[in-house]
Amino acid sequence: MNGVPVVKSQVPSTGLLRRLFPLPPTQYDAAENWVSYGSRTPRATRRASSVVLIRDSPNGVETYLGYRPGGSPLGSVAFPGGSLEASDEEEIPWYGPSLSEWSKRLGILDQRLVRAHIVCAIRELFEETGVLLAGTDELSVVENCVSEDWMQLREAVAGQDKSFVSVLTKRGLGLRTDLLRPLSHWISPNFALRRFDTRYFAAALPVRQEPSLLQGKGGWAAWMVASDVLAFRNSSNLGDTAGAPDTVGLPLSMITTPAVEVILEKIASTRGTVAYLSVRRELKSYHPDLVQVGEDFFLDVTTTTAAEGGGGGRGR
Repeated sequence: MNGVPVVKSQVPSTGLLRRLFPLPPTQYDAAENWVSYGSRTPRATRRASSVVLIRDSPNGVETYLGYRPGGSPLGSVAFPGGSLEASDEEEIPWYGPSLSEWSKRLGILDQRLVRAHIVCAIRELFEETGVLLAGTDELSVVENCVSEDWMQLREAVAGQDKSFVSVLTKRGLGLRTDLLRPLSHWISPNFALRRFDTRYFAAALPVRQEPSLLQGKGGWAAWMVASDVLAFRNSSNLGDTAGAPDTVGLPLSMITTPAVEVILEKIASTRGTVAYLSVRRELKSYHPDLVQVGEDFFLDVTTTTAAEGGGGGRGR
């Protein structure tokens, strides 16, 4: 099956594009059951946050992608992220826009939920990459989080042996929430056995920080030029690079989600990190629908056609 999303129809007057994304083979059983037995009540979603970490490079804007085992609703190859935890609602030192302002940006009235999504985003980024969006005041950002002590803290937070809040407060750190930008809101399709209600954020890699895999987790993660990933989206280039049994030999659409592909397209269209983060964007919600064409299944998504950040991912 062709791994490139199929353009189904375009509405020029609205700038919307209706597209069909091929369904990964790991989801075919769930899709077939959904179709065979008729529509049922979808499984409950778990709220989640994901952070699109970006930086400039001579070849274009890069983003940090990693392998996620176990058929994650975020995709087998995806951005750092995960589901909300109860501790994410706790009070935490905070620098940046107020909860009220973030509530408006995210379109969420419950400010406890707003806090949880933002804390989750920064916590998951720290656990999975070691990148920490925190400082001692509104102008500082912690540096060089690469020591063995920091790795042990990441492991403790990931294993829930220590709370993220306690790790920060003990070191006099507060969240630099102003370094996050809201991107979009994606809800897993109804047929899926595991479903996320995910808020995507973007952040630039802080100075004197560098991502790394969580010790003992193994897997794969790397900086990838967004435009290069898309240029080879119909090949198994990225899947072979990730090197996992459920990614090798498969094109981009078969190893990730429409959310990741759409975000990669926006990154590839920008002039650079500053331009991408500076875009004033309307926060859109997406809920892919399952459609069957012959014997094949696709995810039906309507996206916008506009480029972000001035267009042109290279030669800035």
